[in-house]
Amino acid sequence: MNLLLAGLGASIGAMIRYTITNYGKKHWEWIGKKFSNLPIPTLVINLTGAFILGFVFGIKANVFIYAIIGTGVLGGYTTFSTMNTELVELYKSKNYRGFTLYAVASYLGGLILVFAGYYLGIFF
Repeated sequence: MNLLLAGLGASIGAMIRYTITNYGKKHWEWIGKKFSNLPIPTLVINLTGAFILGFVFGIKANVFIYAIIGTGVLGGYTTFSTMNTELVELYKSKNYRGFTLYAVASYLGGLILVFAGYYLGIFF
């Protein structure tokens, strides 16, 4: 049953990610250009996913909720591989400032937001 819940959640998460990515490319491009051509849609997706996963962990969600939301939706929603590919592209294009900003915002920001979500979940 958990396998089906995770699969259902992953398809939902992937559709949400696809929607946000396409929306972001059309409407958030100016933000990325202002900050060394950062891929803002992926950054927004991964940071919000980190926060939500921290929250789900903090509330000690039962195994079914964790399967559908934690593993499924957020597994399909967040994208570690795309983020790292975008980091390589920034590096290859010699955009070292963008590379550094994106790496710090993604890794450190993600860690901070996981903790923030976790502590919010504890007090929820």
